[in-house]
Amino acid sequence: MKSKASQSQGLLLFKLSQTQLFALGTLKIRELVPFTPLSAIPQSHPTIIGAATVRGHTIPVIDMAAAVGYQPIAEAEYSKSYIIITDCQRMVIGFLVRAIDKIIECNWRDIESPPDNLGRNAYLTGVTRFNDQLVQLLDVELLMAKVFPTSPEMARAILTDVQREKLKPLHILLVDDSKVARKQLADALDSINIPYQVTADGREALAIMENAANDGRPVDLLVSDIEMPGLDGYELAFEVKNSPALANAYIILHTSLSSEISVSQAHQVGANEALTKFDAHELIDAMLRGAER
Repeated sequence: MKSKASQSQGLLLFKLSQTQLFALGTLKIRELVPFTPLSAIPQSHPTIIGAATVRGHTIPVIDMAAAVGYQPIAEAEYSKSYIIITDCQRMVIGFLVRAIDKIIECNWRDIESPPDNLGRNAYLTGVTRFNDQLVQLLDVELLMAKVFPTSPEMARAILTDVQREKLKPLHILLVDDSKVARKQLADALDSINIPYQVTADGREALAIMENAANDGRPVDLLVSDIEMPGLDGYELAFEVKNSPALANAYIILHTSLSSEISVSQAHQVGANEALTKFDAHELIDAMLRGAER
């Protein structure tokens, strides 16, 4: 199967410094707009430089360079800068970048984990090359968590003893390439004392599931991100449902994308549910539906 994510999603290349190329998946992007005057947002995060009015909507704008540790974009540079309007994690946000390069087609299987010498940069989920130049794929979940921390009410769920006992016997596998997303998932289950396995890689997740099935303890609940280098969540769901040994797993695709497109595609590849990150109550409710099935 050719992944529906790969069919519809490319990479937007842009610059936060004078030379280094960064990228976001195009499914997260609503539009690109030249810099527009901003109004102040009192008492906001230091990297939020103001609010833009775009098509009648007021959108907070983050200096992405400053947010990931580069030199902030100076006001003198604004006239040449662009705002990337994104729709992710239930929010419409603008990211100010120094320059837009281009949109390219991308085979997400070719995106690799960051090399060790880049591993200290926590804002990367993967790297690839375009015209012999390194392209760094940014971890938007981590960036958003820094600027807009998840509220305690959304980060933790409350279970009854009966509900907890329904989940505890299940073999649960969590898959996400974002460090902050893995921690959110793990914290949500740790807080209610539910055991699980976790991995950052779709290919490794499939191998874990195949080995578990061979050992007679197949994965019952799979919670997977959609946008992942290597084997993405759509492909992983399809592979699982296409394997008789794995097909009984209840699949929850868990994505920062807010688009209805991601939900439709999730169902097409066999996922049982698609949720927008991050609400622990919604996630645990979906897991309980899987347990009761």
